[in-house]
Amino acid sequence: MTAPTTTRNVLPRWAETLRQKYLAGEASTFVLYRNVFDTFLVGDTLHNLQSFLVAELFKDTKKHVFEVSLERGIRKLSGVPETKKATLNGSNTSGNSDYEPGMLQALHALETQMRGEQSTALIVPYADALLPSGESGYISSQDRQVYLAFHRWSLDKTLTSGDNITILITESLNALNPGLLSNPKVAAIEVPMPDLDLRHRVIAFFAPKLSAQQVTLFSERTGGLRTVQLASILASSEGHGLSEPERRALILQLLQGTPDADARATTLASITAGMTPAEIGKLIEPGKALPASDPNAEVLQVIHARKREMIEKECAGLIEFIEPKHGLASVGGHEHIKHELLAIAKNLKAGETTLTPMGLLAVGPMGSGKTFVIKAFLKEAGLSAVALKNFRSKWVGSTEANLERVLATVKAMGPIAVIIDEGDRSFGSGGGEGGDDGTSSRVIARLKEFMAETENRGQVLFVMMTNRPDKLDTDIKRPGRLDRKIPFFYCDSAPERAQVLQAVLSRYGETCVASTEDMLTLCETLVGYSNADLEALALLAVELARNQASPLDAAALKAAALDFMPPQERDMIEFMELLAVSETSRRSMLPKRYRDMAIADIQSNLQDAKRRALAR
Repeated sequence: MTAPTTTRNVLPRWAETLRQKYLAGEASTFVLYRNVFDTFLVGDTLHNLQSFLVAELFKDTKKHVFEVSLERGIRKLSGVPETKKATLNGSNTSGNSDYEPGMLQALHALETQMRGEQSTALIVPYADALLPSGESGYISSQDRQVYLAFHRWSLDKTLTSGDNITILITESLNALNPGLLSNPKVAAIEVPMPDLDLRHRVIAFFAPKLSAQQVTLFSERTGGLRTVQLASILASSEGHGLSEPERRALILQLLQGTPDADARATTLASITAGMTPAEIGKLIEPGKALPASDPNAEVLQVIHARKREMIEKECAGLIEFIEPKHGLASVGGHEHIKHELLAIAKNLKAGETTLTPMGLLAVGPMGSGKTFVIKAFLKEAGLSAVALKNFRSKWVGSTEANLERVLATVKAMGPIAVIIDEGDRSFGSGGGEGGDDGTSSRVIARLKEFMAETENRGQVLFVMMTNRPDKLDTDIKRPGRLDRKIPFFYCDSAPERAQVLQAVLSRYGETCVASTEDMLTLCETLVGYSNADLEALALLAVELARNQASPLDAAALKAAALDFMPPQERDMIEFMELLAVSETSRRSMLPKRYRDMAIADIQSNLQDAKRRALAR
């Protein structure tokens, strides 16, 4: 890539990396992957990837630029007369329009062009369609020949020394022929999701009316969105839908009579591009008072709603946003666990990545409060969170590109927590075998690899929950993946059970008039009740009190306790409790009855409990 003769715009880091590798002679064939369908802001111009390569990267450095496409064959993008374009596509001179040469013949004609006239750039969009992955025995003869042509070009000194470059574009490296990727003269370069600085520039470009403080705030809250998605939120409608003045007029009408309506309408109009009047009305909630302490809260809610919609759609429903309503103050009991989680939350807020675990494993019997406590921890830590939804079944039979898209999005959204409930079903021993040509195994292996990437510490926190940690692969539980194991148990004492009952009633906004003494007396009879059992009992007491039009007092709670029958799974519960004991990373989080137990005794009791629980 020769030096430009005119002033060049500042290139994105990935493009500058490509340029430097090419100039150093490391490679002449490059694979651009990941965020390749985005748009790119360079100076005051917004490009798609192909136009960026032609107008910015190859500007004044390449005499000829071609596109090589399975759909459109070979066509000129710059620098080639039409007659030569026709020759490259194999058009004969007899006028027979039915003549359709194969791709291989067109590539050979292009090779002749490159050898005769040097300084040529080839851009191959959707390269995985032209050079698909797969075992050699299942690839067609033509696909193998096309692969061999590109492989040979990358090693041909005559071509590489002639200032020629090939750019292959694919969203996922896994979709491309692995033989090409293993070639030492082929370099793969990731096109990343927009980082904070780029989002700041994009938002300032598309919404110049926003204040500097708003641009900074909004760029911090839009991690995980591509430039094209930011543009759809912020850009003018360009003739489609409501224009910005029309949106402002509509919003001003919706906000009529509310505080700061004029200023709020201006800001909201700048972030609702592409939305219908009904969607705008639903999002804005007219009549809602603007919090005096945070004038941007309303706008951030709109941005969050649109971000959530876009990301869930792009990830094909494989992730779901989690929005906890309660913090750890709403959790009854679990004092040792809350102390541990509060310390982790403090480190996350302070950016203490060294003290932040890579992942958490919440273990304990069903109904012990794992899900609720973890969600409360997320709110306490101020972490955004997404849950992986049935990812094994959804990805089997599909390409790994879905997984890579999800992981790239998650990484760009950091700091964030990734929740995997019932982890034994997703990461169980021997999982991922059979019926899917190994796709499931590769997906699980890639997730494990991502979980162990040290640069994710403090940015992506994996949280897995299970009541059967014995079914998890050993390597998923090792330090560096899920390195903090948090055990959950049923309440040991009446005061703890009373705390749980009070916390449940408080969350539901129910007032209990029973005295502390009456509550403790009742809870003495509830030995072995899980947190889920206690919640069901509390809600039953509320129902009985309402049916009798009486206050929620000790009598209502006692009647509910007499009527409610908890599940009778004592052997299984004991087995799951001992599993939690054996997995915990710190004795200080164990109940007194287990805290001083020798490891040999724990293992012996665990084997006995396993035989009893699984004998049925």
